[in-house]
Amino acid sequence: MSQITLEIGATTSLRHIVRTEDLASALLIDPQDNFPAVFATSRMIALMEVAAARLLQPLLGEGELSVGVTVDVTHSAATLPEDEVHVTARYLGKEGKLYLFDVRAEDSGGEIGRGTHRRAIIATQRLLDGATQRRNQNIS
Repeated sequence: MSQITLEIGATTSLRHIVRTEDLASALLIDPQDNFPAVFATSRMIALMEVAAARLLQPLLGEGELSVGVTVDVTHSAATLPEDEVHVTARYLGKEGKLYLFDVRAEDSGGEIGRGTHRRAIIATQRLLDGATQRRNQNIS
């Protein structure tokens, strides 16, 4: 792991224009599914994770990446297509091996979501090996 430290309170932000594929209505798995044509909660969470992951990039060593471990957010307002979503992640500190972030999202009308997110830094190969082992155990 890198010897670089992340300062508590460090933030990063990203902006994203809501596209058709970002809408809850695009998440149809089965014809009976019926979701509105507004920004999907899962996409908001994905952007929150990306913002937090970007904060951890300087801490990553060779062959490491960060992965999401927990997400506890509220999606409080709907966002229409073509609106811009602004997401910010703020580093709150470590909890054991986990990195804790405050995450927030807003659109042109104000806040649409907020919460906390925890990430871990792990060896990429260890993650892939574990996933392969789990799959192989279930195939047998």
